[in-house]
Amino acid sequence: MAQWLVLNIGSSTIKAAAWLDGSGPPALRATLETGSGALRLDGADAGCAPGGLDGTEALAGWLLDRIAARLAPFAPEGVGHRVVHGGQDFAAPVTVTPGVLARLEALAPLAPGHQPFNLAGIRAAAARWPGVRQVAAFDTAFHRARPRLAQLYALPREMAEAGILRYGFHGLSYEHIAGRMGAVLGPAADGAVVVAHLGSGASLCALRAGRPVATTMGFSALDGLVMGTRAGQVDPGVLLHLMRTRGMDADALEALLGKRSGLLGVSGISADMRVLLASDAPEAAEAVALFVASVVGHVGAMAAAAGGLDGLVFTGGIGANSAQVRARVMEGLEWLGVAADLPANAAGGPVVTRPGSRVVAAAMETDEEAVILRALQDGGAAAGK
Repeated sequence: MAQWLVLNIGSSTIKAAAWLDGSGPPALRATLETGSGALRLDGADAGCAPGGLDGTEALAGWLLDRIAARLAPFAPEGVGHRVVHGGQDFAAPVTVTPGVLARLEALAPLAPGHQPFNLAGIRAAAARWPGVRQVAAFDTAFHRARPRLAQLYALPREMAEAGILRYGFHGLSYEHIAGRMGAVLGPAADGAVVVAHLGSGASLCALRAGRPVATTMGFSALDGLVMGTRAGQVDPGVLLHLMRTRGMDADALEALLGKRSGLLGVSGISADMRVLLASDAPEAAEAVALFVASVVGHVGAMAAAAGGLDGLVFTGGIGANSAQVRARVMEGLEWLGVAADLPANAAGGPVVTRPGSRVVAAAMETDEEAVILRALQDGGAAAGK
């Protein structure tokens, strides 16, 4: 039977899923925290990576060795990867060649907090299993089907031609939800639906008949909603002001917007929604309130883009698991016809609105690895030059 491996590498974690027969649930799921080195296998603590491993590629290589030993004999037919940015070149999964890898590396400045880590996983897998077929699946690809106007900024035309566009992210998550929400939302899934991927990174996507029409992230993953450490939507004039009055350069602004803002920056306590919800500090309450207001306001904008609102899906670490956040968002959307079923919401749903609610809302787990596996088994698009 064919064996498969999927790597989903972020800035702070390396997630892996391995299949021994290519169907059903994975034979093993692994999560390695790149900061602490803590390893979990199938949800259980499994020790730590040894000290002295330098960088994501080395850590990924160590994890691949652990997976191969745990599942021995394990020789994957293919390895699939989440790659955040496909730019204008890649609108579908692609088989990785040296030329493709070079083109993906050239896109790293568009997603400096994600792309280098994604590509480190490709190099680690190539070193562990030389010659293995690898496929890259892109977070931006799902959004390429949006109307052209939804991808444009009101900047000089040559900038759009040079690739300065609203790309959108979390596309693998949205693809998974779009393919499965009909079983939960019923007929509402064929209408206007907003999917809220809420986690440390957060965004919304408006769908019409299951196809994307708008999303809150843009050129980078910094735009849109308030996030764990990211500011979300900020007046560009603020950045110009900081450059002129505080002498902040691009690196300082990148750190401010991506690592020091959001829930962490507003609360001064934590980027973790669970910590803030458990805190009695007024700063924590204010950060949570700002997050909820950001989601509610942007849902309104997404509903306008979709031509209404028939369904609402909460997913991601916060969206799928925080009944309190869901309840507060639904309260803010009562004017749009969202009638929360608080007992069902507290129980985790999946449907979290009352029978007869004009808008059907649900909590659903996403599964980016399943989408990547499907792309891997389909073979990836032609690699090109």
